[in-house]
Amino acid sequence: MKNRRNRERIRGYKSGYGRKKEPKGARVPVCPYCGRVSVLRPAEYVYGENTIVVGSLLYVCSGYPACGAYVGVHEGTKKPKGTLADSELRNKRIRAHRAIDRIVTAGCMSRDGVYVWLSGRLNLPYEETHIGYFSDYLCEETIRECEKVMENWNGNRRGRAA
Repeated sequence: MKNRRNRERIRGYKSGYGRKKEPKGARVPVCPYCGRVSVLRPAEYVYGENTIVVGSLLYVCSGYPACGAYVGVHEGTKKPKGTLADSELRNKRIRAHRAIDRIVTAGCMSRDGVYVWLSGRLNLPYEETHIGYFSDYLCEETIRECEKVMENWNGNRRGRAA
């Protein structure tokens, strides 16, 4: 009987049973800059013809364009990829992602390994180590820590070649 229940639970899990669904009245993100609610819009609303993924969505501050805060949405959902960010914070998040990408591309660590390491360096739980939620400060710390790793990595590689 117990094994049958476990099989049913596993079969149900694989078919989507028990997975969290988006609540119907899910809250939309609030802009941390002006306090207005955001509106789910097509990416073309912000990017125009420069939209990279046609049909993608963004949560855009209802004060846009005066308040330039927005955030992308996970494909096929209404779940934001992080918090709304102005252009300065978006650029820092891009720089932080690029710093992580350099470590992965160099073969120093796997992407998951970088996030495990970064959670320790920033003293954050692994589950909260997501650049889309990082503040200006955490982005700067991420960039700084990644640069240190790359300096050590490149220094050690040069030392071995000599």
